[in-house]
Amino acid sequence: MPVGIEAWVTQIPPVTRAWLALAVLTSLAVQCQVITPLQLYFSYKATFTNAQPWRVLTTFWYFGPISLDFVFHMFFFRMLEESSFANRKADYFWLLLLSAIMLLAISPLVNLPFLSSPLAFVPIYLWSRRHPSTPISLFGLITITAPYLPFALVCLAWMLNGTWRAAAGDLMGCAVGHIGWFVRDVWTREMVGRPTFLSDAPLALKRLLGDI
Repeated sequence: MPVGIEAWVTQIPPVTRAWLALAVLTSLAVQCQVITPLQLYFSYKATFTNAQPWRVLTTFWYFGPISLDFVFHMFFFRMLEESSFANRKADYFWLLLLSAIMLLAISPLVNLPFLSSPLAFVPIYLWSRRHPSTPISLFGLITITAPYLPFALVCLAWMLNGTWRAAAGDLMGCAVGHIGWFVRDVWTREMVGRPTFLSDAPLALKRLLGDI
């Protein structure tokens, strides 16, 4: 029977576990000076003109030094997978893949080199919309309901850093998360009435990840 750290790791849902491993390994590689952040960030010129395609992946893996903010993002990342995508890892991966593509498309508008935090904000937003009556305590000072959590975090980042650019990534995550929520919970269920390729993973991906 697994014990200690092994038991903790095996209890993490598979998609969260994979991204957590990639993020931690990337951060450790930077801390050990095996690689530098300059080799990881995303830009259209570096990725396509200079033929460095790995940047479309590494921009989502690097959070900077492991911090409380990273742990907070991973916490909600895990919560969404456990609550809304239990035994549906292909659908969760598909949600993240589509969200990543949207973030890559709009990233030049705000000039963000790393998109890990914006992508991690998508599950926070989606979780908050799917648990509208859940109370959230902010530092034990104020209690809000879950739908206000993303906006509270955006305001907090803005106030702590004194500039809106500090919250730009979170705002991008909110925008993409809202699109994901609307497509899955409003458009697909209430307007179309059936799953679509935007809400459900392709059958080939479900077979590949063992969901069917």
